[in-house]
This record gives sequence, C-alpha cells and structure tokens, in this order.
Amino acid sequence: MREILNGNVVFELDDELWFPHPEELYVDDRDNVIRYIGAGDQGFIAVGGDLRTERLLLAYDNGYFPWYPFRKCEIHWYCPRQRFVIFPEEIHVSHSMRTLMNKHQYRVTFNTAFDQVIRGCGTVDGRINEYGAWLGDNVVEAYTRLHELGRARSVEVWRGDTLAGGLYGVTCGNGFVGESMFSLEPSASKLALIALARHMQEHGGTLIDCQEPTPHLKSMGGRFIGYKEYITLMRGPEAYHSPDDSPTRNGFAVIV
Repeated sequence: MREILNGNVVFELDDELWFPHPEELYVDDRDNVIRYIGAGDQGFIAVGGDLRTERLLLAYDNGYFPWYPFRKCEIHWYCPRQRFVIFPEEIHVSHSMRTLMNKHQYRVTFNTAFDQVIRGCGTVDGRINEYGAWLGDNVVEAYTRLHELGRARSVEVWRGDTLAGGLYGVTCGNGFVGESMFSLEPSASKLALIALARHMQEHGGTLIDCQEPTPHLKSMGGRFIGYKEYITLMRGPEAYHSPDDSPTRNGFAVIV
C-alpha cells in the first residue's frame, strides 16, 4: 500500500519482511512527475511493521532505521538519501577536548554496560517525559535483543566506578550506526565518540552514521555523503569488529 504524506510517497509495511528500495523512482499521479521514494529531507519512507529482530537487521543492513515517539505506537522508518556521517580518520578533537583527555580523569569501556547506557540515553535530562521520546520499554527490549546477538553495542565513559556518559548503536558491515548518546558530566558523550572513532580507525571501520546532523557532531567532523557511497562503504569486503569480538571481551578499556 502506498500513500502520499506531506508531498512524499510513504509505504505501509505489513507482516512480511521487506522495505522499498530508497532510490526507486515512481510517477507521482498528482502531476505525472518522476520522483524518488523518500525524496524529503529526512528520508521518511515507511510506516508500520514491527521491531522484531529480523526486521531490524534487514533495515539497518539496507540503510533504514526506525524513529518515532513511542507513545504514538506507529513505527516510522527512515532512509535518507543524504547520510550524515563521521569518517573515523576525520574525527576532530578540539583543543579543549585534548586538554580534558590529558587529565586522565575518565576511562572508556566497550560493551560492558549496554543496559545502563541505553536507559541513560532514554532518561537523561527528563527525555522520557518529552512527547517525542522514543526509547520506551518496547524499543529498549528490541535493541537489547540485538545486543544479545552481538549487533547492538555500547561505549561507556566512567569516572571511577560511576557511569558518566556513553553511546550505543548498531554495527553494520564496516560501519557503526549511532543511535543515541548521553552525558551526565560535561563532554562525556564526546569522549565516547572519540574512543569509538579511534578504535574503528585501528580495526578497519569505515564510517559512523550519525543519523541526524547537530552542531557538535558537525564540529567533530560530520559531513554528508550520498546513499550509494554510504551503502558501498558499509558493505565493504571486511566487516568492522568491535572490541568484544576479541579475546579481551569484557575487559577492554581505554583511559582518557
């Protein structure tokens, strides 16, 4: 089923596992003009479906991600034709961040506290009470299942034994799709992103998908690339392995 919403064509998903190709062309019946699916700025392409593991993996492996207010209960699927990414080798570390890192007040771990990180992303600064909040219990459960399969990963920043911030996302081939980040102390999420970029650079990761452009992500090296380049880089010949794929699992830490 297909409908026009705010000038874009939007597909309604059913129980079958499928997504429309984001670069498919269609003829707009309103004016007979040929347009791309998801031609809007955000790449809103489909509604409905579910968050079962098989659908989420199909989505991420083809450049899609879900994003919707969990109280609305209708899943929205996005696949922007212009992707906002950070290439690990291009990560910009500001003078102030270098100064902070040189104080060695924090340590960074990978994939040791996924539940704390995803729930921190959902609740920090009262996010869970906002209308647009999307990390409801069903979403947390869905990404926890991905985590149990080794596809959803977290980066944690600690001061002593206290979690100061972090981020989580989904690994896809050579890339990492960042879902959310949070800070309980200034710049903790930036430390997590820098540590992730450095590890990816050392272990063959090609890009970090930031999903949404923000001023601080732009300042750290974020830029746009097209969907074709994005999906080609994601599907490169060798997959990026996060730290818990190695014998140092549950013990990987970087002092920053």
